Amino acid sequence: MHISFPRRLQAVCLLLLAMLAASCSTMRTGAVPALDANAQWALLPFTNHTETPQAGLRAEAITEGLLRAGGIARLKRYPANLNTETLFEPMDRKQADAARAWAQSEGVRYALTGSVDEWRYKVGVDGEPAAGVTLQLIDLQRDEVVWSATGGRTGWSREALSAIAHKLIANLVDPLLARR
Repeated sequence: MHISFPRRLQAVCLLLLAMLAASCSTMRTGAVPALDANAQWALLPFTNHTETPQAGLRAEAITEGLLRAGGIARLKRYPANLNTETLFEPMDRKQADAARAWAQSEGVRYALTGSVDEWRYKVGVDGEPAAGVTLQLIDLQRDEVVWSATGGRTGWSREALSAIAHKLIANLVDPLLARR
C-alpha cells in the first residue's frame, strides 16, 4: 500500500482551506423596503471609527460611485463644509447632525450614511487589506432608519485596500439597488 497520496491530498485540502480563509468576508444586510423610485437621495458623511485618516471620505467616494452606477441619478452629496475631518481630527456627531438637517432642508427623501470600522493593512508578513463598513438608509420623511447593512472583508496580500472596500460596499448596496 502506498500511504503518501492521502497525506498529499490532506495537505492540498489544508492549503486550499488556508487560501479561502485568507480572503474572507462577513456581511449582514436587512430586508430592503419598497422605495420610491423617483425620490431624491443624499449621501451623508460616514463616521470614521478607525485610526486611518479620512477612511470615511474614501468609503463615501466608493459608495457614491456605486450608487450612481446602480441607477440612483437623483443623488446629492452634502456640502464639503459639513465634514471637516482632517488627517488628525475625525468628524464629530454635530457635523453628522448638520448634514442630516441639510438633507431635510433640501427635500431629500432617502439619506445614506454609514461608518467605517476597519480600513487598514493587517500587520504581519503578508499585510492583507481589511475593511469594515456599516451603512444605514434613513427615510427623512418618516425620520427612521429603513435599511441597514454591515460587513467586513479581508483580501490577499497583493490586493489593494480600495479594491477590497469596493467589493465589500458593492455587496452591501447591491440588494438596495436591486429593490429600487
